[in-house]
Amino acid sequence: MIKKETILDVADNSGAKKVLCIGISGSRRTASIGDVIVVSVKKCAPSGKVSAGSIYRAVVVRVKKRLPSSVVVFSDNAVVLLNQQNEMIGTRVFGPTDSLLRKNRGFAKISSLSQEVFQ
Repeated sequence: MIKKETILDVADNSGAKKVLCIGISGSRRTASIGDVIVVSVKKCAPSGKVSAGSIYRAVVVRVKKRLPSSVVVFSDNAVVLLNQQNEMIGTRVFGPTDSLLRKNRGFAKISSLSQEVFQ
């Protein structure tokens, strides 16, 4: 579960490495897999598509803490950056993702580009 002020890894090749969650869509306190959040880029590659300090929307693809009934547990919190039209900024997705992205949330492109999809 992701809260405000959480530092997250970026799982795409947009150039950002670390981002800070500054907002969660809706009136909820936490975000889970497939939720869209607002992030600020904290650390990035010098030749990337994004710059440090810029604000983007992102979809959560991996979370450490899940509900007790969940079978799949990931080792880090990760997001994929989105532009204003909810399209990916990067062209690749690194690491595994969950099948919830494809089934429930409408992010089938992220799921199809990922290296591994867990059920």
